[in-house]
Amino acid sequence: MSDALTQNYAGAFGGKAGFGKSPALILIDFVEAYFAPESPLYAGVEDALDSALRVRAAARAAGVPVILTNVIYHPGGIDGGRFFEKVPALRAFEAGSAMGAWPRGLVPHADELVLTKQYPSAFFGTSLASTLTARGIDQVILTGLSTSGCVRASCVDAVSHGFRTAVVAEGCGDRHPAPHEANLFDMNAKYADVVSEEAIITYLSALELPA
Repeated sequence: MSDALTQNYAGAFGGKAGFGKSPALILIDFVEAYFAPESPLYAGVEDALDSALRVRAAARAAGVPVILTNVIYHPGGIDGGRFFEKVPALRAFEAGSAMGAWPRGLVPHADELVLTKQYPSAFFGTSLASTLTARGIDQVILTGLSTSGCVRASCVDAVSHGFRTAVVAEGCGDRHPAPHEANLFDMNAKYADVVSEEAIITYLSALELPA
């Protein structure tokens, strides 16, 4: 981002949320639709998946809960509402489509929660907020696809539900660098701390969670 933009935001935005004591890691919509060249949602975001998998390994080693989201629509999209009407490419997520499968390297473990959603935010219409609250979670770490869509929507809802929120820059991806970078900038300015993979792994490695 330009110096002029940074200066424009200085003093109004850009404070630090800091890390909490009890985090959960959320992997948002890492599904085949974003990795298969024949998919209308193909984004070439293999690097984001690789980063998210490294963060996931660190989270599991630290005993931190891991939650994955995916998207599944009833055939015809009758549960997709105006979102399904607005974005024809969402037909890739109709039940039974190969585009909804997990990509290589990402197979949910038995102790990892999978939440299925129909709208951008991982919180909207799901049990995520109540699940995190019941477990005493005060910090969410977000990775996923796409940065300008479901990651951003989940980020805004996370802070709105009262969670400290971190977005792992390398662990998120989009189909074009312009919306990716713009949304990382804006989330960091207003809703979350956008942090590096290295920083989040260092945080996870230093955690001392209750037994």
